[in-house]
Amino acid sequence: MIQPKHFLWRVEGKVGVITLNRPERKNPLTFESYAELKDLFETLPSVQDVKIVVVTGAGGNFCSGGDVHEIIGPLTKMQMPQLLEFTRMTGDLIKAMRHCPQPVISSVEGVCAGAGALIALFSDLRYAAPGARVAFLFVRVGLAGCDMGACAMLPRVIGQGRAAELLYTGRAMSAEEGLAWGFFNRVADPVLPVALEVAAELAAGPTFAHAMTKKMLHQEWNASLDAAIEMEAQAQAICMQTRDFRRAYEAFAAKRKPVFEGD
Repeated sequence: MIQPKHFLWRVEGKVGVITLNRPERKNPLTFESYAELKDLFETLPSVQDVKIVVVTGAGGNFCSGGDVHEIIGPLTKMQMPQLLEFTRMTGDLIKAMRHCPQPVISSVEGVCAGAGALIALFSDLRYAAPGARVAFLFVRVGLAGCDMGACAMLPRVIGQGRAAELLYTGRAMSAEEGLAWGFFNRVADPVLPVALEVAAELAAGPTFAHAMTKKMLHQEWNASLDAAIEMEAQAQAICMQTRDFRRAYEAFAAKRKPVFEGD
């Protein structure tokens, strides 16, 4: 497991917690923190003791996106090969989040903008503090809204028209809007304890089955209904071979709560 230098990482029980930790700047990302986040998520498939990941920010904000001076400024001086290397690396972070078996939960407070909004978007579950504001603000810096998979995922989460408005205007979506539109699963104050409680609940569940659910949610985007039904038939048959499935049945028969172990 890597030991990151540009954000905090801790493990509480079976839950890994990422804390973006530049509170004086509302936790912006740098080239280095992007790369370390990507590397951490790429290692998670082989980390057996972490079953769920929670992403949060320090100091009352989630993430203000790419650092203006440490990322955006240097990007204006790069040529196409360097620019493409960077944009592909940011996309690789999203791919790593989607491909790791652990469900990812974002606990969002305050500012959640740019790349921070994309990290939240591509999390499996999202919880918000009442004052959270999410902005896909690429248009504000003269860029397209199609960044890190936003045009693929945001319409699926909140609908095409709402996504188009946010991506064209760059305006912030409030926590209330986000909850009503399905972006947030819940609004709570304080929010991090709620996210950690959900994470602990999932970590105590059938984590092999959770990983299969995440895999199918990802793979079935581009599948026909018939193909999706067959994919799910095969996936569920695999889950039916797990010990957790047998434990659940035996617990039901004995009228007690099952204790899942993830195998």
